[in-house]
Amino acid sequence: MKVVDLLSSAVAQKASDIFLVPGMPFSYKIGSRIVYQSEEKLYPAQMELLITELYQLAGERDMGKVREHGDDDFSFAIPGVSRFRSSVFRQRGSLAAVIRVVNFDLPDYKELHIPESVIDAARLTKGFVLVTGPAGSGKTTTLACIIDKINNTRNAHVITLEDPLEYLHRHKQSVVTQREVTTDTDSYVTGLRSALRQAPDVILVGEMRDYETIRIAMTAAETGHLVISTLHTVGAANTIDRIIDSFPPNQQQQIRMQLSMVMQAVISQQLIPTVDGGVYPAFEIMFFNNAIRNMIRESKTHQIDSVIATGQAEGMRSMDSSLLNLYKEGRISKENAIIYSSNSELMSKKIERGISNA
Repeated sequence: MKVVDLLSSAVAQKASDIFLVPGMPFSYKIGSRIVYQSEEKLYPAQMELLITELYQLAGERDMGKVREHGDDDFSFAIPGVSRFRSSVFRQRGSLAAVIRVVNFDLPDYKELHIPESVIDAARLTKGFVLVTGPAGSGKTTTLACIIDKINNTRNAHVITLEDPLEYLHRHKQSVVTQREVTTDTDSYVTGLRSALRQAPDVILVGEMRDYETIRIAMTAAETGHLVISTLHTVGAANTIDRIIDSFPPNQQQQIRMQLSMVMQAVISQQLIPTVDGGVYPAFEIMFFNNAIRNMIRESKTHQIDSVIATGQAEGMRSMDSSLLNLYKEGRISKENAIIYSSNSELMSKKIERGISNA
């Protein structure tokens, strides 16, 4: 079977990922399950041919990087089928690949069950917004929905720095300039510095990889731009600590002050397996108010969770309350509500209390 046939079949079956790994049949991730697509195992020689075809589909891309360094990430599109993000790597001496299916059409946030309060980040005109969560939790999709909302409602210049590009934004009310790291600019830091000279209103940074990127992003937010980005953390308080800890100790108090002034929101998300074999997002939403800003300045981030829990009137919600609601609605199992919670013991007690009160 040709790679193009594998990719087309994955799109037809609404798969999110394609696994090409030697020693097992080619597989699709459909919902939250990995499903073998044949009985026949793939061997290294076949894999070499499939991955060579993959590079040909990606505009005859050079395979030198994966052969020399063992890893290569890139995106490409097949007209009329879909867009794909590939991660090719060497394992046990052989090539393998995991390919993410990315639809041409921008997703409808309502169909993805993203709350209005998350999309409302599009109304902000300055400051720093972070969307956080583990790998594969849908952060990039949430960012795309926020940018699409800006594009549909505001006259602005939006610059995106991504690695790689996953969603393509057409110019609507806004001008959207999309730059791919390594293809259009050397790095996030280089692209971010350049972006500040390109009359931006909104800057999307695909990932906060190091303290230099965070530092420049915070400077951009301080100077009147809206900066939106992601981090691989779960929970608002953990996110603040992670940013501060990425800086040298002698700079951390200054960073606390900057963060307390420029941060506008931290949105944390996870994709939870549902009882019917799909996935459903759970969100923690923290908007910065005076109490939270003071806690960051005074190194009391451990108290943030209590402010989120009592901040529902301001549109805030905790991860555990989202999980509890999904369990009560019958969407997720008791086990998954406990596994994905920030405090499994407390979640277990809340569920038991709910059952005993029923």
